[in-house]
Amino acid sequence: MDLFLLRHANADTKADTDDERPLSEKGIAQSRKVARFCELHQLVPEMILTSPLRRARETAEIVVSHLRVELLVVPWLASGMEAETALNELKSYDRFARLMIVGHEPDLSGLISRITSGGRLRIEMKKAGLAKIEITELQPEIRGVLEFLLPPKVMLSGAKS
Repeated sequence: MDLFLLRHANADTKADTDDERPLSEKGIAQSRKVARFCELHQLVPEMILTSPLRRARETAEIVVSHLRVELLVVPWLASGMEAETALNELKSYDRFARLMIVGHEPDLSGLISRITSGGRLRIEMKKAGLAKIEITELQPEIRGVLEFLLPPKVMLSGAKS
């Protein structure tokens, strides 16, 4: 399985609650360019799972509108996600050859570290950053190889809005 991890794009700083912060104009542009990057490089998942928090959901919805794949909002991807929870939940999506999750920091970096190095790798995903892990084992524990971790400036430099 190819597992893509996308951190939500830039969000407005003003909202009644942190959970309801919408994407900023910059974040909307970032999301569109990431979607086009995925399309251009044939990095199209069969399904996208997203955090229910507005900024992640809006990022995922923009990507889905370009890639035309199924979107599922899952509560376990909300900010504060535990790597162990994600690992258990991801096993139920083993029928997919390519899956994308959209979420938050430091949750996604922690998950990448757990899958690829048992938690020893220290990384940080930038907003609108994209990673790809080739999952090599699902049982007894999910393990994989980090194929890339791209900051948004790499993806956005050649993509047109």
